[in-house]
Amino acid sequence: MTPFNAHGQVDYDNLKHLVATQAEANNAILILGSTGEGLALDVLEQQRIVEFVCNLAPEVPIMVAVGGFNLAEQVRWVEFCNTQPVDALLLGSPLYAKPGSKGLTQWFDSLLSATNLPCMIYNVPGRSAVSIAPEVLTNLADHDNLWALKEASGDISHFEQFRKALPRLAIFSGDDALMPYFAQAGAVGLVSVAANAWPEQTATFVKRALSGNHPNLFSAWRDAIDALFSVANPIPVKALMHHQGTLNTPHLRPPLTHLELDSIATLDQVNQQILSWD
Repeated sequence: MTPFNAHGQVDYDNLKHLVATQAEANNAILILGSTGEGLALDVLEQQRIVEFVCNLAPEVPIMVAVGGFNLAEQVRWVEFCNTQPVDALLLGSPLYAKPGSKGLTQWFDSLLSATNLPCMIYNVPGRSAVSIAPEVLTNLADHDNLWALKEASGDISHFEQFRKALPRLAIFSGDDALMPYFAQAGAVGLVSVAANAWPEQTATFVKRALSGNHPNLFSAWRDAIDALFSVANPIPVKALMHHQGTLNTPHLRPPLTHLELDSIATLDQVNQQILSWD
C-alpha cells in the first residue's frame, strides 16, 4: 500500500508504520505493485519509496514491482533496483499492447537478463489484457533467476498448465479468495491484497490453507474478499484501512478515488468478522 496525505503526496510516516506492521506479522513486502498504485507515481517517487523502505531494513524480504509498457524504461528501472538491497522483483506483462507468446518471451527475457535478482512473473490478464501462455515459461527456462509465478487469472486449470510447463517454478496465488484451492493444487504462498488490512489474520489464513488441515477457509473469507473487490483495487482496502485508523487518509491517485464507494458499511462488517475469525 502506498499511503497519500491530504495533498496527494506520499505519506512516508504512514508508510513506515505500514512496513513495520507487515514485518511484525512476518509477511514479505511487495512495493509499487497495482495495490501500491505504482503506475500512478513518477520515477523519482518510485525510487524514493524503494530507497525509503530499504533504509527501514525490515527483517522480511522486499520485492519491487516492474510494470509498464516501454521496455527500455523498464530495463532502466530494473537496473536501478539492482543498486538497492531488495530481495526480488515482480515482472508484469506489458500493458495495453497485448503481445503474443513470442513478444512476451522477448519482454520477460530482456527483464530477466537485466538482473540477477530472483524474479516472479505476474500473470494477470484482467489488468494486462493478455494471458501468459505456458510456452512462455518453457521459453524462459534457461533463466536461473526465474524463481516464481504469481497466477491471478482466476482459472485453476491455468495453474496446472504452468506447473507442467516449468515444474521447478514456485507458484503463488494472486487471488486471495482462491488461496485454499491453489494450495491444494501446489501453490507455495499468496501475494495478497487482504494482508494490507489484516496482516496477522491473512498470514494465518495462508498457513492454514497450505497445511491442508482446515476446511471451509473459502467460506469464512469469501464475503471479506468480495468486499475488498467491490470496486477497483485498492479503493476498498484503502477505505477500510482509513476506517481502521491504519491510514491517515483514504486518498488514491487519479484516476482512482475513494469516492467510488458510497458506503463502508459492508467493509466495516467484514472487518469485524475477520478480526474475530482467528
